[in-house]
Amino acid sequence: MRLSRQQIAVNEANIKAAMARLLNGDIPPGGKCDITTLASQAGVDRTAFYGSRPYARLREEFEQRLGELRTAGQRPDPRDAQVARLKDEITRLKQRLARAQATASELDGFRDKAIARLAAQHDEITRLRQEVHQAASVRRLPAPAPSPGEQHQS
Repeated sequence: MRLSRQQIAVNEANIKAAMARLLNGDIPPGGKCDITTLASQAGVDRTAFYGSRPYARLREEFEQRLGELRTAGQRPDPRDAQVARLKDEITRLKQRLARAQATASELDGFRDKAIARLAAQHDEITRLRQEVHQAASVRRLPAPAPSPGEQHQS
């Protein structure tokens, strides 16, 4: 079916209005800032935006303006902004997790060294206690009395 000039003009006006809404962030529920949503919001068949069809230049304009917004750091589609924010958060969380794992590994090494030192100290204490116990069971003999000749020499 061939469109009249008047129908094409009306459709172009609808497309430009829908384009402005989408690029300003007014995304309908279930839609995105893309050609499919633009076509449905303008009431035009999506295939009319491709090839040598009547609205291909409007698709190019829409994609160019969308690219400019993204380059400027703006995200007309809140989901795009959310995806970018979540990707940044995932990156930060991965870095945080890596630092936490490194710290846990260091603490594991410290714990292992501390346990080894405690075990060595326990063994030394046990050995010293046995020595004291053995020394306590040994009776000391009285010192021999000095001989009469040794008394005079001093």
